[in-house]
Amino acid sequence: MSFQRIDLAGWSREATQGDTRAFLAIFEAAERLGFDGAWFHEFRLLDDSGPYPSPLLLAAALLARTDRLRVGTSALVMPLHQPLLLAEELTQLAYQSGGRIDAGVGRGTDPQTLHLLQISAAETRQRFERGCTVLQQQAPQVPLYVAGSTADTLGFAIERDIPLLLSLEPPEQAQLAHVNAILTGQPSTLLARSSLSRHICIGASADAVQAMLECLWPKFQERRAFFAARRGIAPDQVPRIDPQQMLREQFIYGDPAQCHAQIVALHARSGINALRCVFNANGLLDNRHALAGMTLFAQEVMPALRKPGLPR
Repeated sequence: MSFQRIDLAGWSREATQGDTRAFLAIFEAAERLGFDGAWFHEFRLLDDSGPYPSPLLLAAALLARTDRLRVGTSALVMPLHQPLLLAEELTQLAYQSGGRIDAGVGRGTDPQTLHLLQISAAETRQRFERGCTVLQQQAPQVPLYVAGSTADTLGFAIERDIPLLLSLEPPEQAQLAHVNAILTGQPSTLLARSSLSRHICIGASADAVQAMLECLWPKFQERRAFFAARRGIAPDQVPRIDPQQMLREQFIYGDPAQCHAQIVALHARSGINALRCVFNANGLLDNRHALAGMTLFAQEVMPALRKPGLPR
């Protein structure tokens, strides 16, 4: 078998800053390179939401500029939306684009957003489940995915046979453990229809890749400390990142042959046929580096992943 989807992710918050035309051009280039889709987060009413807090408005702009590229949300925060209106908007995007919109939805959001919209945290699960039900009924032509990490959310998705958007951080192993425990050996195509994410650090040589990784580790630590501070955690209480663990759990890295082998192994372990590739380290690398990685990956790795009979 071959990979069904090879998509992009990672452009959110600080990674979306800068000239709009240059930003949109990244995804026009992605279509030319052969990527299947791009996914965008929803961060609402936050100081660092970035210039595109609404992924649906961004999707409309990208879909109008491309012919083949799919655009997905990873994820729309369902409790923030009126489900019937959301179903109508997604249906319109599907019509405008020839069916190239994917709706990933989730339950959680920043407490600040809930507070500003006067939504009780206790209501979010009910809102999420009702919203998914409405979308399945009212927008059946729009592929629906669930982004979640708790046993309750994953169990709901499995019960409704909704494929999953498995997370990059925390890594998906815990999510897959929940899924396997719920399925308990029952035959299911749900994971084969689901998607997982990885940082992609690709270079022409081992030295080039190692240099990129050494540049990234302090930046990852700085980001971890930043978000910990927002939760009131003192800098000296923030755990140090473990580069080897991150490489095992969150990265595809190396020259093209090494990246291909790691993706084949990931597929064999998980059974998942769709990969969301993060070439910019979620904004820690600039767009020049990201485009260089995308280009090398598209030229040297993607053709092999598309071939029927991908090793399992």
